[in-house]
Amino acid sequence: MVARAPKPHLRPFVQVLWASDGTAAEGHPASEREYMLPTGAMHLVFCLGRPLRLYDDLHDPTGHTVGHALVGGARSTFYVRDVSRPSRSVGAQFQPGAAELLLGVPASALSGRHTRLEDLWGRVALDYREQLLEARSPEVALDRFESLLTARLAQGRALHPCVAGALELFADTADVRAVVDASGYSHRRFIALFREAVGLTPKVFCRIQRFQRALAWVASAPDASWADLALRAGYADQAHFNRDFREFSGISPGIYRELAPVSRQHVPIPRTSSR
Repeated sequence: MVARAPKPHLRPFVQVLWASDGTAAEGHPASEREYMLPTGAMHLVFCLGRPLRLYDDLHDPTGHTVGHALVGGARSTFYVRDVSRPSRSVGAQFQPGAAELLLGVPASALSGRHTRLEDLWGRVALDYREQLLEARSPEVALDRFESLLTARLAQGRALHPCVAGALELFADTADVRAVVDASGYSHRRFIALFREAVGLTPKVFCRIQRFQRALAWVASAPDASWADLALRAGYADQAHFNRDFREFSGISPGIYRELAPVSRQHVPIPRTSSR
């Protein structure tokens, strides 16, 4: 796996670019499926080998194929995907609010699901995939992918100032009412603008950012108590932390720690659990 930050002109829109060459298994060696945890952001992925396969739940025996080029909308809960065999892929995680500038569609129209890229861009999406298939290495694929995103970036458009200001404030506070007041918009109008741009309501977005802080603390302090981790991440108490953790990940904090994910968003599901 190769991952890097985008070039400066794309950094307001893209958090990270990544490419997998398919020479190693995507998930934990003891798992064929994994939980993908919500980040509050959207992603765009080109599967250069087999298509993405998802399962409706942990006990779904067959799952369903999504496609080779797809957009994962911002979501408020986990999903289950197939990682039983290695597969080449190239992808990007967008900055919150960048969806319409890069994809031409409001984030609210894509949230909570996966959408085939050809449904948004037409045949050109498959042409782009062919260009990435011809790349000689993950590094070359990333360069081509970055050029693709640059070409698709809507010229002369920018994130709504209200949403841009809110995202900046939400980096330091989860007080939605205070941010609404600072925006000068009505509560209803603010919520609509934010959800259209980000794909989530402000309250859910802030909850997921707090959940992500908790995951970061779990990774950096593996021996810390759960009560301490909850307070560090901004939860009022451990009970609140536990409820959010289960809602967003489908598992308890203790099981998450036992499963020891290499990447904090990719949680391996033991084979015995997916039968």
